[in-house]
Amino acid sequence: MRFVARVLSMMFLVFAVIAGLVDAIQSVAAGRPVLTSLIASWSSNSPDTLALVEDLFKTHLPAWVWDPGVTWVLAQPAFAVFLAFSLVFYLAGYRRKRPAGRFAA
Repeated sequence: MRFVARVLSMMFLVFAVIAGLVDAIQSVAAGRPVLTSLIASWSSNSPDTLALVEDLFKTHLPAWVWDPGVTWVLAQPAFAVFLAFSLVFYLAGYRRKRPAGRFAA
């Protein structure tokens, strides 16, 4: 399970870096800071999957989960959402080192 969490963490970190690079390039080209929301990025790259996820959320979960909850997350900058997911999965797969005890070899 830890391995899967670490792999997902790395994938989300890669997505965050790519989204950050896209925003940085657009910011340099525009001459002002540009932050692309996750919904704008997702709808431009794969609108079919966005509609599928929206339909799944609306049919299988209560309405309050999609409308104020998920739409707020989708309105945030893409790199920040991916960084947050990366952190969550990193913490899920993190293994604390055992402290050196009195009889540690």
